[in-house]
Amino acid sequence: ASFFDLAPAEIAACMELLAQERMALDCEFNPDGYNIGVNVSKAAGQSIFHVHIHFIPRYAGDSPRPQGGVRQVIPG
Repeated sequence: ASFFDLAPAEIAACMELLAQERMALDCEFNPDGYNIGVNVSKAAGQSIFHVHIHFIPRYAGDSPRPQGGVRQVIPG
């Protein structure tokens, strides 16, 4: 299944979960920003073939060039 296979109510539930997690992470770790992403199909980089959302807290200076979002988060 992919993100595009989700029903509208399932997408809404995912967005609510992201909002809840953001509040928790903001309180505990106070990140400067977030990357949120979904890979759909092998061509797009999906390697685990079930629906999941990448939610990555970011901090100023954690990457020398944050342009491009998640492409630069994990070295190598």
